[in-house]
Amino acid sequence: MKQNEINDFEKINAQLEGLHIEISALSKKSQNDTLNKFKLKFVNQTLKDANIILGNNYKPFNDFEEFNEDDMPTNSDVTLILSQYLSCMEKLRADNIISADHWEGHKLVVSWYWKNTKIETAAPLKIKK
Repeated sequence: MKQNEINDFEKINAQLEGLHIEISALSKKSQNDTLNKFKLKFVNQTLKDANIILGNNYKPFNDFEEFNEDDMPTNSDVTLILSQYLSCMEKLRADNIISADHWEGHKLVVSWYWKNTKIETAAPLKIKK
């Protein structure tokens, strides 16, 4: 991934995480209530942006693009979809990062970088052994 793609990825991933936290809290209070149009507008825009980054190879559902405003989704519906998108974003990230070991004093440290860059990132959530 290139610098601008990484920047877009990190922005959209952060937006997905924020939306997931907020709507999960709503879902815990009243899972069958529908999301209002104001919030749905931002959810759909973020999903559209995520679909571009994820492409066909990483998108969670081939036949899902966004929620239909005429058929307002429930809080739990939105939480479910956001969770799936977050998992797929992490899979894309994990497939595009590498580790590099280096010594800091007497301690071996493992750092993670986006492939072909010097841009540091966190370790993958699920480390393959």
